[in-house]
Amino acid sequence: MELRQLRYFVAVAEEMNFGRAAQRLHIAGPSLSQQIKALERDLGVRLFDRDRRSVALTAIGESLLPGARALLQQADDLRRHATGLSSTAAVRLGYVNWRPADLVERTAGVARVQVDAWVLPSHAQAGRVADGSIDLAICWVQTPDLADQDLAARLLGADHLYAVSTGTDTSPVAAKDLLVLVDSDTLSWSSWNLYAGQFARDTGATVVQTDDGGITGPAFFEHVRRLRRPVVNSPKGQTTPLPPDLVRRPIVSPTPCWTWSLVTRHDDTRASVRAVVDALTADLGTFGLDDSTWLPATDPYSRRTADPV
Repeated sequence: MELRQLRYFVAVAEEMNFGRAAQRLHIAGPSLSQQIKALERDLGVRLFDRDRRSVALTAIGESLLPGARALLQQADDLRRHATGLSSTAAVRLGYVNWRPADLVERTAGVARVQVDAWVLPSHAQAGRVADGSIDLAICWVQTPDLADQDLAARLLGADHLYAVSTGTDTSPVAAKDLLVLVDSDTLSWSSWNLYAGQFARDTGATVVQTDDGGITGPAFFEHVRRLRRPVVNSPKGQTTPLPPDLVRRPIVSPTPCWTWSLVTRHDDTRASVRAVVDALTADLGTFGLDDSTWLPATDPYSRRTADPV
């Protein structure tokens, strides 16, 4: 049993409607329903009688509601007390491989930011925010991840990806004519593999499986030479200088974009954390994301809606 599940229970009990409760909690309706079912399993009781048109507390649910409210109030009181004790503590920020060049300048005088030296993949950094190991993370995140882990995200940056090719032709290349690499090491490349798979399905690009970590670095360049076709460059390779025998080519129809989110816990209301979020995301614009660019349907900033899973 988790505190957030109790918070979900109280919200549904007060709204008597799963849809309204989900909107109030800023999570997806199916995720809310799953969490309530998980809470009922943990407690070994049924909290709600529900059908397609109505929701009602069971007698047991009514009996447990005051205690749930009391526990949540105690947790909120403890959080406020801890916030007061740690008001001078540093805000811990993790990242993958990119962070704003002016991060220090933007946060100067706002809060003390401690950039975590433990560089990890996007899904791992988001998980560290969710479990409280760090306060903020700069990473790629999908909308379902935000709902499932009770996270919030703001757009902090976007990379317009390009292709790498042999030869001397630097003209634009259509997305459908590209190769995109995925790697068998899903622990390290989980986020990129998801992105690459969606890109291939949407555009007609061809997926090539690798097992040598060749998504970036020298192994990536060797794949480009061997395949002799334009290959999508990953975000980790955006600033890596190309060998003299390879060229950079713009991608069009559409241009794939990789977004960087600033992720925090949805219920983290500490003034220092909120101040850092505001300082880093103020007046940034849209980073050129428009109708000519492509984002996965599961990206928080996509204009499309993902198909239900």
